[in-house]
Amino acid sequence: MKIGVPREIVPGEKRVALVPDVAARLTKGGHEVVVEMHAGERAGFTDAAYQAAGAKIAPDATALYAQAEVVLKVQRPTYNDALAQHEVDLMRSGTALIGFLQPRNDAELLARLAERGVTSFAMELVPRITRAQMMDALSSQSTVAGYKAALLAANAVGRFFPLLMTAAGTIRPARVLVIGAGVAGLQAIATARRLGAVVEAFDTRPVVKEQVQSLGASFVELEVSADEAQDAGGYAKELAEEHIRREKALIHQHASEADAVITTALVPGRRAPVLITADTVKAMKHGSAIVDLAAEQGGNCELSVPGETVVKHGVTIVAPLHLPSELAYDASSMYARNVAALLAHLAPQGTLALDLTDEITRATCVTAHGEVLLDRPAAAAAGAARAQEAKV
Repeated sequence: MKIGVPREIVPGEKRVALVPDVAARLTKGGHEVVVEMHAGERAGFTDAAYQAAGAKIAPDATALYAQAEVVLKVQRPTYNDALAQHEVDLMRSGTALIGFLQPRNDAELLARLAERGVTSFAMELVPRITRAQMMDALSSQSTVAGYKAALLAANAVGRFFPLLMTAAGTIRPARVLVIGAGVAGLQAIATARRLGAVVEAFDTRPVVKEQVQSLGASFVELEVSADEAQDAGGYAKELAEEHIRREKALIHQHASEADAVITTALVPGRRAPVLITADTVKAMKHGSAIVDLAAEQGGNCELSVPGETVVKHGVTIVAPLHLPSELAYDASSMYARNVAALLAHLAPQGTLALDLTDEITRATCVTAHGEVLLDRPAAAAAGAARAQEAKV
């Protein structure tokens, strides 16, 4: 297959979907890799490095999309101002696309991909099953985000994180509250602990208590049953109104005592829950900080401004977008391995084999055969595919 890697055009995005060492594995496997000129430079990968790995360099996006059979991206396709054309319209009918597509938040994009005849796969929909672990880009990028969030928090509070014994006296360690103990939250806990902070962590799912404590943090517990708190895939569920009220009260209490709060709470396919109210921010220490990792889905803090750092009631609120992009070299390397693993699954013999009865393929495939397949039952999706093939 001819695999195309375009330069990401979403503002602030520095990552690239394929790095030279993974490109080398693909070319050795018989694939042809074409990378748009300068696609990897912001992540630290030069055109020369790609060429040394056996990849070819396309002079621009138009040339790349015109020849690619499979397009690997980080961000979903968007309008290219320089070319006055949408990236989807640059793709040929029959092209396959793999990337973070945010399918449940962009019905218009799915319709455009289907109309164009693009077979697309959303990396965020990789199921949490054992054989898909190498494809789990949400986890790899959340690891990067959690690590960086702790560093942002340490920088924003303007004080030491660790306990220090000095000639000028003892400086107590900073207190950090992490909300959400998924992959990002656990990495934030681990990093804050390595920096010497005293860490508390809150999560509605009782099952994560042991993981939190194993990292040296205290677990702030809300009495909720496991079935109420998480779905079958292990993701957090939206709680009932009474539980949300109790949750906010508990967070208010612990946030008011913290020097830094890192929020990571997300419900897949929904707006991020608002867990830190304006009143909670008012109750926090002057000079404290909040790092809101849920900013891309609206934010966990009521006063967050996605993509900006603001100061409200003496509290610095950092709401970054595309945070893994700030560590673009390693984030790209991890993501490239995830994408390559999914590609190997989809094309085991070197060409795309769309088996919609396979759990991984069915979960990730959101458009195929000119139709939107997102959330359609496997049998219905496979039936639509067979019907379309019969017309050809």
